[in-house]
Amino acid sequence: MKKILSLVLVAAMLVMCFALTACNEKEDVIGGADDKTDIVVDDNKDKATLKMATNAYFQPYEYYQDGVIVGIDAEIAAAIAEYLDMELVIEDMQFDTIITAVKGGSVDFGMAGMTVNEERLLEVNFTNSYASGVQVVIVKEDSAITTVDDLFADDATYKAGVQLGTTGDTYATGDLGADRVTQYDNANNAVLGLIGGDVDCVIIDNEPAKALVQANEGLKILDTTYADEDYAICVKKENTELLEKLNEAIVELTKNGKISEIVAKYIK
Repeated sequence: MKKILSLVLVAAMLVMCFALTACNEKEDVIGGADDKTDIVVDDNKDKATLKMATNAYFQPYEYYQDGVIVGIDAEIAAAIAEYLDMELVIEDMQFDTIITAVKGGSVDFGMAGMTVNEERLLEVNFTNSYASGVQVVIVKEDSAITTVDDLFADDATYKAGVQLGTTGDTYATGDLGADRVTQYDNANNAVLGLIGGDVDCVIIDNEPAKALVQANEGLKILDTTYADEDYAICVKKENTELLEKLNEAIVELTKNGKISEIVAKYIK
C-alpha cells in the first residue's frame, strides 16, 4: 500500500513539474496584467535584446491595437531587429522622457516619429533618416485661422496646443512664445483642448493629424504646412557601435524596399 501511495505522489509531482515548465517556457506578449508597456516582438531567449523607447499615441507611427504596439516605427524597428538577429522589446513612455531613457541606458534607442534638431543633437546621436514628416495645424472648421500665416499676424493672440517635447512644441514655443503655447502629455489631449476651447489650434505631424481629425467631428487641417522634417532613431552618444549597426540596417532595408513597403502599408 505504501509503495502504491509513493508512486502516486511521484506521478503527481511529475505532472506539476511539466505544467510549470510549460508555463515558464511561454512568454506573454505584454509585460504583465497591470503593465502594458513592454511589448516582446520576437520571443527568443537565445537572441540579444534590443530595447526601443516610444510614445504609442502617434498614429500611424506607433499606437496600440489589441493591446500591442503597432505602426510604421514598430514594424521598421522589428525589421531592423530581424536584420541584426536580435529580439526587439518596445517600451511605451511619455515622449519627453525618451531621450532621458536613452541617455540613461535603460533602453537602447528611441523611435517615435522623432525629428533631428540642434537641441536634441546636444544630448544624443541620430541615425540616418528613415522617413519624412510634415508639421500641420489642426483647427475647428469654423475657425478664423485659415492659413499658418494668421498665427504670425502682428495682432494675433491665437493659442496653440502641442504635445510636450515634440518638434511641434519646439517650433510653436520659439515662433509664438511660451505664453501662447499650451503643452499636453499627448496629442489626443491637445485635440481635446482644441475642442474644449482652451486653445485655438494644434500643431502636430500630418499623419497623426489625419487620424485625429477623422476621429473628431468639426475639425480640419489647414492647407498650408507649418514645417517639413525628417525622422530618425536616437541613440546614446557613447553607443557608436549600435549607431553604426542601425545605420547599416536602415541602408539595407531602404535598398531592398522593406521600409517603403512598411510606410505604404500605413500611409496610402
